[in-house]
Amino acid sequence: MRKLIILVIIVAFSVNLSKAQSVYLPYSYQLDQKFNSSVYSLQSSLHTSLKPFLIDSTLSPTYNAIMNRGVDSSRKSWIVRKIFNEHVFDVKTKEYTFYADYLPDLLIGRDFSDKITTNLNTRGYQLGGTVGDKFSFYSSGFENSAKFAGYYNDIVNSYAFIPGQAYNRSYHGQPTGSQDWSYVTAIISYTPIKQLNITLGTDKTFIGDGYRSLLLSDFSANYPLLRLTANLGKVQYMMMWAYLEDINLPKFDSFGSNRRKWAAFHYLDWNVTNRLSLGFFNALIAQEADDNGKFHGFDANYINPLFFSSSLGPSSAQPDNVLVGFTGKYKIFDKTAIYGQLLIDNFKASDFFSGSNNMDNTNGVQLGIRGADLFKVKSFNYLFEYNSVKPYTYASPQAITSYSDYSLPLGDPLGANFREFIGILNYSIGNFDFMGQVNYAKYGLDPANMNFGKDPFKATTSASTTTTSIGQGIPTTLRYAEGTVSYLINPKYNLRFELGGLIRDEKNDAGSRKTTQITFGLRSTFRSIYHDF
Repeated sequence: MRKLIILVIIVAFSVNLSKAQSVYLPYSYQLDQKFNSSVYSLQSSLHTSLKPFLIDSTLSPTYNAIMNRGVDSSRKSWIVRKIFNEHVFDVKTKEYTFYADYLPDLLIGRDFSDKITTNLNTRGYQLGGTVGDKFSFYSSGFENSAKFAGYYNDIVNSYAFIPGQAYNRSYHGQPTGSQDWSYVTAIISYTPIKQLNITLGTDKTFIGDGYRSLLLSDFSANYPLLRLTANLGKVQYMMMWAYLEDINLPKFDSFGSNRRKWAAFHYLDWNVTNRLSLGFFNALIAQEADDNGKFHGFDANYINPLFFSSSLGPSSAQPDNVLVGFTGKYKIFDKTAIYGQLLIDNFKASDFFSGSNNMDNTNGVQLGIRGADLFKVKSFNYLFEYNSVKPYTYASPQAITSYSDYSLPLGDPLGANFREFIGILNYSIGNFDFMGQVNYAKYGLDPANMNFGKDPFKATTSASTTTTSIGQGIPTTLRYAEGTVSYLINPKYNLRFELGGLIRDEKNDAGSRKTTQITFGLRSTFRSIYHDF
């Protein structure tokens, strides 16, 4: 109730003070890559590595083009316009705007390898709007039931959670063949002055220019957050606080449910020139209560605007988990950029620069290239990316302070102890959209009751602090290919018919798990639903 009262006060305050635009753009790679031609233009000075974006004058032309793709202004019938051109509800006045849509996601398919007829039945909504030119709001919600392909169903049962979304309500301690879940996104955004945005709600944040992020990705579930973003010309600075949960550890907190933890993040992005950007990232994960049930709550030191270290938290034999990262981007051509990330979890200079593979250094590296108009073909977007993370990265001596939410990684879906290569092509022409993706990864799985460093949720112990190498454990290879062809019906909420197919092969000495699947259905939204792991 206290949180609700605070939220209402902020909304009321924002409405009364309502004039700098702060329209929220929900993040997904599918939508984000459609902005490649504008954000990676040599003429653009936009900060590209912090998402979701807020629509400004730089993004508005591309955004309007996406939202009006295929729209036929000659359609006069109300029902025809609602089906093909417009939001279901759409109100625009000088004082405020409001829109709302019904979001179906209905798929039927076949997993030929496991002989399963798959389906997805989603009923959703989205609504959003603005009050004045300083305040905006957005919410979406989805009620889902599904029968997944065999490999994905095994992953869901292992987590008891739909990756990136919500609890599997069908799971009661035993694996299930059908899944049921729901979740909501809800944010309010206030821009009191052009240089500052304040966002409050339950959502995700993505840091980086890649398809994956080793620093902070959108793979985990939504979490309550307060995010402050300052835009000072060439410098963008973000501070965020979040409230995370764990679903596997023993429950003893005052809520009678999951154990919880605080998370605090800094990110600073500096556009050195229109071509070159450099960034610094810092994250801290702190348990709300230790393993003995002793609570310490939110510590005032977490409001520190400069740098987090494990010494900031309350004095304890169970310290906080602190990570540091760096980002870089360089536009080598117009509409083309190379980018990278360096994640540092544990660091010891003497071993780091000598190339030692012991546990004193756990880190990750990302390198990639992305852009638009490949081979000078308009709307032909592309990305090629390499990611590598050493064993035991993101983990902590206490499982509760691992870099995770609901026991899902806050970084790459593969966790740690892996190398992966990803290539994605997307081409749009008229109302048709074509997407192709390939993944190749090598990683080390954990034998039963052992920890070779892939799962960040497993606590590190003295037995873990030995020489390490990527792929240790059970060496495993993953090959994945996916393609979709879709026909756009209504651009306002990406309503489309979509035909998709995927081939997946996970192989090690224990055997091979192969999947071949096709799907077809009526889909909507740009939400991220990852299957490529």
